[in-house]
Amino acid sequence: MSGLQISLLINVAVFLSIAAVTAVVAPRTFVRTPFLVLLGILYRREVIGLENLPKKSGCIIVGNHVSWLDGILILWMLPRNVRFVVDGSNFRNRILQYLAGAFGTILMMPSPKSIGRALKTARDSLNASEAVGIFPEGTITRTGQLQAFKPGIKKILKGTEAEIVPVWLEGMWGSIFSFSGGKFFLKRPRDFRRKLTLHIGPTMATDTPLEKVRSQIQSLGARAACERRESYPILAKRIIRTWRRRGRRLQAADSLGNEAGGRTLLTRVLVLRRALRREFLSDDEQFIGVLLPPSVGGVAVNIALAMDRRISANLNYTVSSNVLNHCIDDVGIKHVLTSEKFYDKLDLELDADVVKLESLKDRVTIMDKAIGFAQANLIPAFLLDWILGLNKIKADDLLTVIFTSGSTGMPKGVQLSNANISHNVEAIDRAVRLDSNDTALGILPFFHSFGYSVTLWAVNLLGPAGVFHFNPLDAKQVGKLAGKYKASVLLATPTFLKGYMRRITPEQFANLDVVVVGAEKMPKEQFEAFEKRFGVRPVEGYGTTELSPLVSVNIPPSRSQAKFQKDRQEGSVGRPLPGVAAKIVEPETDRELLAGEDGMLMITGPNVMQGYANREEQTREAIQDGWYVTGDIAHIDSEGFIYITGRLKRFSKIAGEMIPHGKVEEELEKQLREGDDDDVTRVCVTAVPDAKKGEKLIVLHLQTEQSVDDLRKGLSEVGLPNLFIPSPDSFYVVDEIPMLGTGKLDLGGAKQKALEVTGLAEA
Repeated sequence: MSGLQISLLINVAVFLSIAAVTAVVAPRTFVRTPFLVLLGILYRREVIGLENLPKKSGCIIVGNHVSWLDGILILWMLPRNVRFVVDGSNFRNRILQYLAGAFGTILMMPSPKSIGRALKTARDSLNASEAVGIFPEGTITRTGQLQAFKPGIKKILKGTEAEIVPVWLEGMWGSIFSFSGGKFFLKRPRDFRRKLTLHIGPTMATDTPLEKVRSQIQSLGARAACERRESYPILAKRIIRTWRRRGRRLQAADSLGNEAGGRTLLTRVLVLRRALRREFLSDDEQFIGVLLPPSVGGVAVNIALAMDRRISANLNYTVSSNVLNHCIDDVGIKHVLTSEKFYDKLDLELDADVVKLESLKDRVTIMDKAIGFAQANLIPAFLLDWILGLNKIKADDLLTVIFTSGSTGMPKGVQLSNANISHNVEAIDRAVRLDSNDTALGILPFFHSFGYSVTLWAVNLLGPAGVFHFNPLDAKQVGKLAGKYKASVLLATPTFLKGYMRRITPEQFANLDVVVVGAEKMPKEQFEAFEKRFGVRPVEGYGTTELSPLVSVNIPPSRSQAKFQKDRQEGSVGRPLPGVAAKIVEPETDRELLAGEDGMLMITGPNVMQGYANREEQTREAIQDGWYVTGDIAHIDSEGFIYITGRLKRFSKIAGEMIPHGKVEEELEKQLREGDDDDVTRVCVTAVPDAKKGEKLIVLHLQTEQSVDDLRKGLSEVGLPNLFIPSPDSFYVVDEIPMLGTGKLDLGGAKQKALEVTGLAEA
């Protein structure tokens, strides 16, 4: 044996001896060193707010739980050791027990004695100025939503002066260690060296209520989602790949008899884009009006405009020319794309050039078709992105303008970016889990934000086929489409469901698997009735145009993957979607309220609009420090579910009390309906100024045989306080209740009508 070999053996022996001694004497150093190297190879890290982490004093680190590696990653990213409290049943073999012991991990077995010992150990560690870590959800999230917090954290803090450090780990959703795709581990790894960001919030006092700790962590999550918005897919690029994968399988159909597979539809869109650019649209035109119902043509036009980097403005065809021309002027629309058959049915005079798409047929050349076919089927997607200029699209570039319903005045143009809509699509994918086995009924108009974001973009990007009909109240035709195409997903309103329960057969809805409703509160008895007839229980969600529109949703029973935590609560509108944060504040002071307390609902996240078009002052009023002021009165329970109780504009302050118009209206509607099950709205409650009490409730109602005294007595019998019951001289018979074309109450019209009938209009 040569001297070199002997020297090498000696060096190896010394190294192994040092390693063995280190493994016994300093196990943390022994384990941490290779982990630092390995994790540095696999991931990129960034820590924001490190100055908020106490350097030496006892503190409890409280964070979200997305993956199996969360604890290890936080240890890697922080300069202090953290003694995590974890489920000991996951550390049964000696190697894992050694690794846990190296970092002082506190193992807690599912028995009262073990739980008690673990809580005491954690408490003693805090008093010894150590850092303790806990994932208060108690389980890994299945959707990315922040779940309810278990009370163990408060038991650990009892008797200590330790500060609470809220943290949010962003970037692990989609990894093999998360539940993305509906499973752990058994999926293809992607995003090698994915970037992980740990957001550390300001410390909170030991006695901070648990719901406020949860709220702060959720806010950090929304901030993290906003800061990574550049990573959201560009929708026009993504749809090329989605439709190519779809191939010849049906992608879109409508009640006019139009059908198209994925590649066929992509070809048509690219041909349409080319023809519109050449024949009608100048290079400097940004905003293009669209006046089309939900249909294959409506899908094609909107996607073609997105691929041409234009900003679509779907116009509400249920309103007057005056309102439409206000919208057209508001954003400077020069061309409105429509269909001759559809436009001729509308009595409109628009202040823009109306382009009837049928006129394009004779202008499309053989070259247009050949180039469109090649782009859709032959050119690599990355090259097509470059040819179409899609690589130039940024996350914050505007994608569309959706006009508000105008229930309280003229519509405002809500500017939504690519990131706004892309976030909604990603959130739907996590929560509802649409896939290529689904067929979605597209009955919501594209001028409605829910219709635009969900039935247009989400349906076409997440795998399902979309089946469209222009009239959601036409139950007969909706039933035929559902039966023919075996629809599995329905997005609607409670009003629409009433008509479907009467006119659609169980056989036509036999494949229905997911029903999500919004826009108005769903009566409890309607859940039961719909499930009894069709075998599927609807769930409620919530959103507003300014929020792209989705905020929260209850997870449909058939799509639920929940374990140890519930993911729906009937009566609520669900928990905020991933990346979205909600809080309730006192309207007068902006003080954040506790669980169960009613106040103003505030929302933040990447779904918050860019602003109202040409309305800077109204935008500043609506968005305060990144939080959108919804105008809705609500409360959040201790598990994070949101309950909407009314609109701020639908409350009156009378004798110092907030009186909800909606509650009075709901009870009067029940009395006036008297068993009739039609869709006619019979009553509207509004208010007019009153010299003595500030405001006075006014009831506008259709003709009825019931007396005012009977109606007031009915309100009393259901338990409404006397202050909620309108005076006898507050009831007025009207020929019709002011309504918008979208089916919502025209609150502005109702207010004006009330002023007229009370003689206060001139005053």
